Amino acid sequence: MLNEKQDALCAQSEWDFSSLRALFINRTLKRSPAVSHTQGLADVALEIMGKNGVQTDSVRLVDHTIAFGVYPDMTEHGWPKDEWPAIYPKVQAANVLIIGTPIWLGEKSSVCTMLIERLYAMSAQLNDEGQYAYYGKVGGCIITGNEDGAKHCSMNILYSLQYLGYVIPPQVDAGWIGEAGPGPSYLDEGSGDPENDFTQRNVTFMTWNLMHLARILRSQDGIPAHGNQRSKWDAGCRFNHPNPLYR
Repeated sequence: MLNEKQDALCAQSEWDFSSLRALFINRTLKRSPAVSHTQGLADVALEIMGKNGVQTDSVRLVDHTIAFGVYPDMTEHGWPKDEWPAIYPKVQAANVLIIGTPIWLGEKSSVCTMLIERLYAMSAQLNDEGQYAYYGKVGGCIITGNEDGAKHCSMNILYSLQYLGYVIPPQVDAGWIGEAGPGPSYLDEGSGDPENDFTQRNVTFMTWNLMHLARILRSQDGIPAHGNQRSKWDAGCRFNHPNPLYR
């Protein structure tokens, strides 16, 4: 699956990424075992990571019954079933989160919007340092489609991830956009784009930037816990900010 340049970069690596875990969440509208072109591009990133010792996992969200909502467990809010609480531990354990989506009408998929909402539902949880739960993790995204909108979708996804607490390294969006309108998609015969240098370069840069920053953050035990601890703010600490209680 990897080309010669990608294989060479893996072989020349001087860094140990074996302590990292990465999760790819695919927001295709197709249930397994239907072919997902978004998964096809993501598999390049996952193979690079795997060759560098990163533990990888992939979830196709439409294969699960996920309730709509912004609470951790929607069965407590009238829904008969919600598998998100069973999936979330994988998110929690991952140092790297890659979100993948196709483009429909210039926008990310409806399943992608649902995922962002469910990630948001867990964002008030705190880590051991009293920071928000996603602090110290890095995020990126992969976009595929046959219409314009890749950068628009990436802006929305990456902004959402940083708002929730993820760190966004440089150049961590990668995409493939075929000829506008009906035509071959990423994995289809004749698309020519699994060998497209621009796409392969971007997905490679994305993958290495995600691994590098995740390794740096892990080696430093995440982001320093000062000035960003919800638990201490709620307890009255203002981190050198004037405390209105003592005015």
